[in-house]
Amino acid sequence: MQKNNLFIALIFIVIGFSSCNNEEYTPKPRAYFRIDLPQKSYQSFDTVFPYSFEYPTYALIRRDNKSNAEKYWINIHFPEYKATIHLTYKPIKNNLDSLIESSRKFVDKHINKASSIKEKAYDNPENQIYSIVYNIKGNEVASPYQFFVTDKNKHFLRGALYFNMQPKNDSLAPVVEFIEKDIDHLISTLKWK
Repeated sequence: MQKNNLFIALIFIVIGFSSCNNEEYTPKPRAYFRIDLPQKSYQSFDTVFPYSFEYPTYALIRRDNKSNAEKYWINIHFPEYKATIHLTYKPIKNNLDSLIESSRKFVDKHINKASSIKEKAYDNPENQIYSIVYNIKGNEVASPYQFFVTDKNKHFLRGALYFNMQPKNDSLAPVVEFIEKDIDHLISTLKWK
């Protein structure tokens, strides 16, 4: 019986030593969860507000409830992605230049974290839509997409996309790109009242 136990122990020792190799262990890089993106579909936001537009069916609109929020400020929430587009509306009263400059200052706050800032203009004179969109690239940028839209006479709408998490834009890139298309759709369907 002792010889059998010794023989079995010897087999396990041989198997143990033969299964070891000299390769060093290298941990796998941290993986990110797979992000399922829904089909694009839109619904109308048409209320007593001085503007209307189409927004995604997978998003929720809520009034901005911060203490400094003004009457026509809203937030478009994407609960599944912990993302929000903050929309702030201002009537133009001989202050268009200062509103545009204020929007640029919000973008400039990201310069120290940004690897690039691309500016793109959208103009639709037929609907009195004049817009500039800022695509802000960088791994720790707090707001990767900002924009403003105006008719140059009465209306000014500013928007900024934020995520309710520590920015790691490499992992958020598919969601940012997905929501960018929703923002572009919002701008293209925007109408003033």
